[in-house]
Amino acid sequence: METLSNTYDFPLVLLSIIIAIVASFAALDLGIRIHKAKGYARYIWLSGGAFAMGMGIWSMHFIAMLAFHLSIPVTYNVILVIVSIIPAIFSSGLALHIVSQPSMRKFQVITGALFIGIGIVSMHYIGMEAMVMEATITYNRFLWALSAIIAVVVSLVALLLLFLAKQNSSKPGFGWRKVGSALIMGVAISGMHFTGMSAATFKHDHQHISLSGSSFDNTLLAYSIGIGMLIILGLVFISTFVENRFESQSLGSERKFRSVIESANDAIILADSKGTIISWNTGAQLIFGYQEKDVLGKMLQIIIPERYREAHQKGMERYLTTGKPHVIGKTVELQGMREDGSEFPIELSIADWVEEGNTYFSSIIRDITERKKAEEKINQMVYLDPLTGLPNRRLLNDRLTQALDQASENKQIIGIMFIDLDRFKYINDTLGHAMGDRLLIEVAKRLRDCMGKMDTVSRQGGDEFIVLLPNITSDEITKKAQNIVHLFSKSVVLSEHEMFVTPSIGISLYPSDGRDIETLIKNADTAMYRVKEQGKNNFQFYTPDMNEAVSQKMKLEMGLRKGLERGEFKVYYQPQIDVISGKVIGVEALIRWQHPEWGNISPDEFIPLAEETGLIIPIGEWVLYEACHQNKIWQNTGYPPLRIAVNISSRQFQQNNLVEMVSKTLKETELDPQYLELELTESIIQDSKYAITTMQKLKAMGIHLSIDDFGTGYSSLSYLKLFPIDSLKIDRSFTSNIFADSKDAALVHTIIAMAHNLDLKVIAEGVETQEQLHFLRQRQCNEAQGYFFSRPVSGEELSIFLKNRL
Repeated sequence: METLSNTYDFPLVLLSIIIAIVASFAALDLGIRIHKAKGYARYIWLSGGAFAMGMGIWSMHFIAMLAFHLSIPVTYNVILVIVSIIPAIFSSGLALHIVSQPSMRKFQVITGALFIGIGIVSMHYIGMEAMVMEATITYNRFLWALSAIIAVVVSLVALLLLFLAKQNSSKPGFGWRKVGSALIMGVAISGMHFTGMSAATFKHDHQHISLSGSSFDNTLLAYSIGIGMLIILGLVFISTFVENRFESQSLGSERKFRSVIESANDAIILADSKGTIISWNTGAQLIFGYQEKDVLGKMLQIIIPERYREAHQKGMERYLTTGKPHVIGKTVELQGMREDGSEFPIELSIADWVEEGNTYFSSIIRDITERKKAEEKINQMVYLDPLTGLPNRRLLNDRLTQALDQASENKQIIGIMFIDLDRFKYINDTLGHAMGDRLLIEVAKRLRDCMGKMDTVSRQGGDEFIVLLPNITSDEITKKAQNIVHLFSKSVVLSEHEMFVTPSIGISLYPSDGRDIETLIKNADTAMYRVKEQGKNNFQFYTPDMNEAVSQKMKLEMGLRKGLERGEFKVYYQPQIDVISGKVIGVEALIRWQHPEWGNISPDEFIPLAEETGLIIPIGEWVLYEACHQNKIWQNTGYPPLRIAVNISSRQFQQNNLVEMVSKTLKETELDPQYLELELTESIIQDSKYAITTMQKLKAMGIHLSIDDFGTGYSSLSYLKLFPIDSLKIDRSFTSNIFADSKDAALVHTIIAMAHNLDLKVIAEGVETQEQLHFLRQRQCNEAQGYFFSRPVSGEELSIFLKNRL
């Protein structure tokens, strides 16, 4: 391989050396500053110094790298460049930490120099690895070792110079010594870099894969980094200068002190040991109403309500005789009193100091009236249901926790009622949500009226309520449940609308049915579902032998309700392949559910339940949006446009707003309708008049329509003529058996021939073998999908698949 020639941009080389010298000078200043600093300030200076010094060393190295020119294009791996900064900052931090110690032992210096040298070497050669080019680098072992030795020696010299600078910072002529030390350190650091560069030989390698990197002007970048670094180091010098100025000057004068006090919005009041007011700022005047001239010389108790004055006086006396009271140095909330006698909440911070043997107190007081009002409002929002005013889940959990602790200690029974309103959804849908809200308010009032003072009636959400019954017996719970059932046997009349709403009540008991909040509520919920399954508007105590299937169904439904909110659902995509060309011409969107506890749940398990409960509506809308959005992303990425197929359930298809929902989704995702295909099941088309109208509207938008799982559902060939469909999908059960069952093979062949005669396309699902694909190709099936091509994968994985296949 050809050895590449190289040159240096000497102005940049000079700039890198200057930065190394300036960084070394800054490091000497920082070493002195860190040594003088105390407490947290020391760590701040140490952290800032490590960053500034490390960035200085790194920028010298990187500018020198940019000054190095080969006869081929060179760029840099940004990640490795950033990684190379870390050793430089670590080495600088270690150096500053070592020299900031009161003394340095020989072993400490040598070990520190070794680790710092390793850090500098690591920075340099990581930076070399960041070079992205069509060339390979080989190193002269001697020069490579020499560069490492120089790095360790430079580190040792730097530690000694830094330590000497710290020790001699107050001696005359130290400034020139510091300049000389900075020159030695800067030149030595630069020498290590250029020795390392001399160790490298670059050989042209046409087969070397060049990583993609950003294209930039190396010279401009170098000067930008240099100027930026000089600015950072300049800020370091300014910071040390300002810090020194602050140390040499007095920070407080009476005028400045008074100015600060008067500009404060809070009340700042100074008093002597007897409580006599000696200073009263404008903030105090605004808060309490007293003018300064009216309160100077008076007792601090004038701003304290009378009922608290005795306790305040005793606290002051306690401090003077035995030490500080509990309020000194703390912030407490108290009641204050204005000039007009009105009381209001205040936040008080007290500090004390001793001057010439006398004790004084400073009080910073803030009016927290608005904050208290806001807290009260927030508490209502946090702990109360905004519609009914009943306790919400948070407050219920708090009270239930207290009740469980008391019951455990006193061996008591706790009852939990889980109440769900039957027919509420029907009323809500027919009379409107406003009427539904009024009904919930009336229900909450009835429940509250028939419970005791110690009981808690809470609203969980929707039409679900939970009642906490502490220290109760089974017979008493039975009576209360019967009262609720009887109470709701009477109609509810709202705005001349007479309504009947009945409760289904599930009951669990502590400790027999659970010893924690979650278990008790879950078991009461299970008992409530048992009541619903029986179709009785009544109540049911939880028993362990309740139908497990009901419990499982209930848990699954609860999981479905929360799954969308928690982001547990994912949309996977399976490519659809042109049987003849083998190209990807579309994808089908398939929902997957990954539950955090139950793992992967098959769509065959949760889709029927979603249909039954109506949850398929929001789930289906979410899938449609995600699929259209993903398809638009692929198009924007540069992939050729594909149609994406989304299943529409019969429950979705029956919604009056289906067409509007689809149109809105396409508009929001900016996807052209021609790239969306809706897959309809055969059961949808049983109501042919309704189906035709809806399908024609969708078709008019430019959307493709297909019949999914053709041949497995309602079988009437007339709809193939009546409905504006574009394609048929052969169910996977037929495809998988074409070689095992001659009837399935004949059926597949017949469906393909019939579809072609009707000018419809055919796609076969479940293709898993080459033989099945060959069968379909011979019979002129248009498209196929299945594990033979790809399993359903995430959008990111399918992007890779598309990149390889398109």
